[in-house]
Amino acid sequence: MSEEYVKVWDLESIFPGGGNGEKFQDFLVDIEQETNIFADLVAHFDPTVVEKSSGSHLEKIIQTYEELQVKSREASAYISCLHAQNTKDTTAQMLVGKRSTIQAHIAAVKTKLDQQLALISDDTWEECLQTEALQPIAFVLNEYRNSADEKMAEEQEVLMNDLAVDGYHGWSQMYDALVGSMEVEIEEDGKKVSYSVGQAANKLSHPDRAFRKHVSEVLGSAWQEKAQLFSQTINHLAGFRLASYKHRGWDHVLKEPLDDNRMQKETLDAMWGAIEEAKIPFVRFLHKKAELLQVDKLAIYDIGAPIYSSSSTFEFPEAASFIMNHFNTFSPKMAQFAKEAFEKGWIEAEDRANKRPGGFCTSFPYSKQARIFMTYSGSASNVATLAHELGHAYHQSIMSGMNGLNQRYAKNVAETASTFAEMIIADASVKDATTKEEKISLLATKIQRSIAFFMNIHARFLFEERFYKERKEGLVSVDRLNSLMEEAQREAYQDAIENTDPTFWASKLHFHKTSDPFYNFPYTFGYLFSLGIYAKAQEEGSSFEDQYIELLKDTGRMSTEELAEKHLQVDLTKRDFWRKAIQLCVDDVEEFLTLVE
Repeated sequence: MSEEYVKVWDLESIFPGGGNGEKFQDFLVDIEQETNIFADLVAHFDPTVVEKSSGSHLEKIIQTYEELQVKSREASAYISCLHAQNTKDTTAQMLVGKRSTIQAHIAAVKTKLDQQLALISDDTWEECLQTEALQPIAFVLNEYRNSADEKMAEEQEVLMNDLAVDGYHGWSQMYDALVGSMEVEIEEDGKKVSYSVGQAANKLSHPDRAFRKHVSEVLGSAWQEKAQLFSQTINHLAGFRLASYKHRGWDHVLKEPLDDNRMQKETLDAMWGAIEEAKIPFVRFLHKKAELLQVDKLAIYDIGAPIYSSSSTFEFPEAASFIMNHFNTFSPKMAQFAKEAFEKGWIEAEDRANKRPGGFCTSFPYSKQARIFMTYSGSASNVATLAHELGHAYHQSIMSGMNGLNQRYAKNVAETASTFAEMIIADASVKDATTKEEKISLLATKIQRSIAFFMNIHARFLFEERFYKERKEGLVSVDRLNSLMEEAQREAYQDAIENTDPTFWASKLHFHKTSDPFYNFPYTFGYLFSLGIYAKAQEEGSSFEDQYIELLKDTGRMSTEELAEKHLQVDLTKRDFWRKAIQLCVDDVEEFLTLVE
């Protein structure tokens, strides 16, 4: 029964007793012990004398590392969940630091292993990769081996990882702690109510423009008040990265994110180039929306606002049923997975204080589960976010039977499965509309997703590129950070908005994450790539489900360009693919304009 679906996730089934519980503490001890075993195996490995048979020392090292990675990711996911559900949880805060220490130890040993793999002769290496155990993970192992040639000497890399625990990662943890402590007062129905910044941000889709403006101003003041502190976190995070790039001999700040996303710069350039040449229809949409909202120009807080004040809200069980029903039209397996997620309490959606802002999905590869985090308030945007995160979780469920090293797919293709799931729901919402007004409203919500990926994300990318360029010359002041953000937003939105959000660099978590520099373009890539997949799914109908599963399985064992060539027969380094995908979004705009005119 959908009425039984709860909005608070179940973490007890993974580790009873919480972060201080015996089971989780024992699990951490196991990871530390297995890290020592891994270190010992690597220390006694001689890359000049390598067995080329099954059961070799090399195979044992790789198997140990794979098992260690699965457990380490399990523990990391659990800690992330503890911290996200209550940013004031002191146990979770301590565990975040513990996690950094454990990961630094593993990374140090892995660095040594990569260096050793690079010393194996080419002929011997190729023979090793033909064994039954290593052949399925050859792509990943080649990445490890090749990466050693692009880094500093082993001792320097190990030292940098150790210093990063309290330096690099410490700045990110400081950001999380500061955001977790923030509260704002919003005036509702004549009285002031205190909210976390995450709760307050959810109110920016309110139908009352005066209220949206009030919320936006309150949030803007709160971020500006803390801007000096957040300028420290973003400056020092970027400074650490730039220093590491300098010593590794990397000459471009995009090298790390492109490598992480297994993607060529030609692909990134083709994608942004196709977007930049196709923005006019979306500018027209923004102007038309301003007209419908009876304002001269949209403010930044109007972009995600509903066009009609009577726009529906969705109770959580209603949203769950809607998502499952429409997943089922494309993929019964995905619908069944979503049903399991709702029934087993894998989703944290309650609207309450002290939760971190935003949403995410995290996987537990050891227990073969996932958890979804968001703050659900009943908007159409919330339903889309819920579908988005379920897409992530489904992707991981497909990978769970594979070797742990092949499960580490890049962010850009990770965002493909999520935006694909979101697209199913967006399309279904428009098609199920019973009135013209409802169809216009839902179509606008769908187009706003395109606006987010083509303009909001583009602004983030432009800001980060320019920020790093200036950061190379020294610290960047709050005023300059604000200016860079305003310039990027005006350029990305092509001056179709009345005002900007100058402190967005402070409020957006992604700018302060140590795991992902330039955590912006993967979203736009995933959106457009999933459009290509969606178009193919519509052409082939139910027969495409198995093809889709095979595509997801390949996301962790080939480059982005190879994935597209194999499963979609397209060349991502050329603008043609991107133009065709964008045209589907332009078609939505044209339909919207026809309806309202």
